[in-house]
Amino acid sequence: MISVLGWDGAPLREPARARLAGATLVCGGARHLAAVDVPAGSRTVVMGDVRAAVHAAVEHDGDAVVLASGDPGLFGIVRRLRAAGVEPEVHPAVSSVALAFARAGLSWDDAVVTSAHGRDLRHAVAACRAHPKVAVLTAAGAGPAELGEALAQVPRRLFVAEDLGTPQERCSWVTPAQAGARAGWSDLNVVLAVDEARAVPAQRGWLAGREQPAGWALPEEAFRHRDGMVTKYEVRALALARLGPRLGDLVWDVGAGSGSVGVECARLGAAVVAVEQGPVEHLRANAREHGVDVQVVHGRAPLALAGLPDPDAVFVGGGGADVAAIVQACVARGPRVVVVALAALDRVAAVRAALAPYDVDGVQLSSARLRPLGDAVGLAATNPVLVLWGTR
Repeated sequence: MISVLGWDGAPLREPARARLAGATLVCGGARHLAAVDVPAGSRTVVMGDVRAAVHAAVEHDGDAVVLASGDPGLFGIVRRLRAAGVEPEVHPAVSSVALAFARAGLSWDDAVVTSAHGRDLRHAVAACRAHPKVAVLTAAGAGPAELGEALAQVPRRLFVAEDLGTPQERCSWVTPAQAGARAGWSDLNVVLAVDEARAVPAQRGWLAGREQPAGWALPEEAFRHRDGMVTKYEVRALALARLGPRLGDLVWDVGAGSGSVGVECARLGAAVVAVEQGPVEHLRANAREHGVDVQVVHGRAPLALAGLPDPDAVFVGGGGADVAAIVQACVARGPRVVVVALAALDRVAAVRAALAPYDVDGVQLSSARLRPLGDAVGLAATNPVLVLWGTR
């Protein structure tokens, strides 16, 4: 039998102690093995190489114990053991995420929990940009310093919980700039990224974590705009379907105008950077009124794109004379998809050429909306729009 014992710095409880006392193989990190009473004569395996430790536990002829931090079912060893065909007996301790939020004095039923441990940090960064309360499990090379550098332009407070449950435990509130500038962070931490300006109301819904919006492709009246400069909801519906914005993505909304596409991407969980050369007051107001965080870059593309973090998906609107150059600059950054909305037919060839490194497709959208017609209902046509997309 394989038992997984979580450890949070407190003494093990029964029956975890009994499982440990009867084990003939004990696997765990060096600090875990040093913190518990390993039975005399038991073989020990230090989990520097997790794959080798799992193999040793699975192949062991006898009772094995695997020691892990906190709740081993949360981004932990339980998943690996299950993948190896094992049904372990699990004795969890308090998770490091729960401890971190407790140390910060925060509730966390409204938090998103992410891991950068052995994973690409950029997805955790995108979640921190998009969501007002995020916990990040860190590792060497993807820790508080790297997270702080990536969030330097984002209004967040970071709570760094180091070495939770040990005598070396240290917790501190810092700005992203302070986190990025400081050396000597522990390798294993929990970092909480909090946007206090978008604090969730005391009354929560029925679901822990991030709640999905009730709908999308909102009517144009849901956005402030000037002179009709807002992407029509039919076009927005198709653009959102092709962009596939989700938590962990960074989306560029280039030529954002009122920001309707970017705001909708943010409502669906993505982090968003909106680039607009014209007035941005409506764009900022729309993000604020829909309760999402959209980073606004006031500048002219493609030049304004140079210093931005790499996107996962890009929407290019406006369709000006330099649209092909903008699309080319976006493609060069390697997103999985670029979606372009055009009103001018004669720009299609140049945009298709700019999308050429990708698989290219597109449609013309022509719609007619219901309108009052005396005491009846008629149809009023909208201007046709060409939507092209390239998928990597």
